[in-house]
Amino acid sequence: MSPSPAVVGHRTLRDVPFHHALPEHPPRCLPACTTLSASADGSNSRAFASTAPQLCDNTHRIYTNDSTKHKSRIITASITRANQLPISNPLEQSGRHPGESPFEPNTEVPSTSRPKPEMPLAKKFSKFRENYRSTRSSQLSLPGKPSDPYLSYYDTLLTNDDMIALENDWLTDNNIAFWEEYLERKYLAQYPQAKIQLLRPTITFLLMKEKDINLVKNALPDLTGITHIFLPINDSRILNAAESGSHWSLLLVSMIDGAAFHYDSLGGSNVRDAKEATQQLRLLLGKYISFYNMDDCPQQENMKDCGVFVCILMRHLLLKRLLQANATQKVSMSMANKMIDSHGGRQEMKTIISHMCRTAIERQQ
Repeated sequence: MSPSPAVVGHRTLRDVPFHHALPEHPPRCLPACTTLSASADGSNSRAFASTAPQLCDNTHRIYTNDSTKHKSRIITASITRANQLPISNPLEQSGRHPGESPFEPNTEVPSTSRPKPEMPLAKKFSKFRENYRSTRSSQLSLPGKPSDPYLSYYDTLLTNDDMIALENDWLTDNNIAFWEEYLERKYLAQYPQAKIQLLRPTITFLLMKEKDINLVKNALPDLTGITHIFLPINDSRILNAAESGSHWSLLLVSMIDGAAFHYDSLGGSNVRDAKEATQQLRLLLGKYISFYNMDDCPQQENMKDCGVFVCILMRHLLLKRLLQANATQKVSMSMANKMIDSHGGRQEMKTIISHMCRTAIERQQ
């Protein structure tokens, strides 16, 4: 018996298996290292319960052919072997015995040649960010105080400081929350049957850090029937300071496949934080969710564009992958060969905000 069709917009789709194609090679389990993101200032953020087409039923999984169990064992075994590989000893490769000096015998090691311990990556980025932000206000300024409101858009309030950050700095919680609100109102509203949830940064941070599951359940929107969840991940370790992190990454969870796909534009720096969010979702929903770090994610070329990458990847995965699914193809979650124009992304967001401001002024007149 063929499944009943599901009408999405003006198209008719068959309610057939809608599977996410995993990378050809098992993703590497990269070591976690703290790096970039934003804060837990929950002043003007609410997770808007959006909807999207029911693209597949709950009986299907990632693999559909006869080698399902075989492939699962291969991936599990590959990841296990990767975690158990011994670290090669550079002394053995150079032919020296452990404890033997790399210098010639009877020579004194110069004090200046001793390498200084390198600053941790997260601390290095935070220090760079602090120095950069100290000069940012003098270079780019707007009338009024940094905390003065610039644009109110439904449940999101952008301030002058958010607009300055959008110019050429780390994106704030409000910047990303605005982008999610925009995607919901502009695109998801066209799909009344949609079951896709875009969690706000502050809600995601609460999910990651709050140990009281009941409190988290009360704060989160109703996830019953949700097929996919987008979560902006940050590496903040400070629970009571706004804008305290140093890196953003994106986690896309497919509730249908029981899989979480992590997109990190800085070489897997937020793997630990993304795994923490995945584990919290497991506890919250009582369902096992596999974790996959997408090694083919486009990489940023500086230390400020991580938030822009999150916004562009979020839109691409939402509009070009999830909402454009058809009845004959699996949906690839790979971002291989995807080019990200971070400067163009910033300009587009500024243009959208400027248009909204002009429209609001015209309505008031």
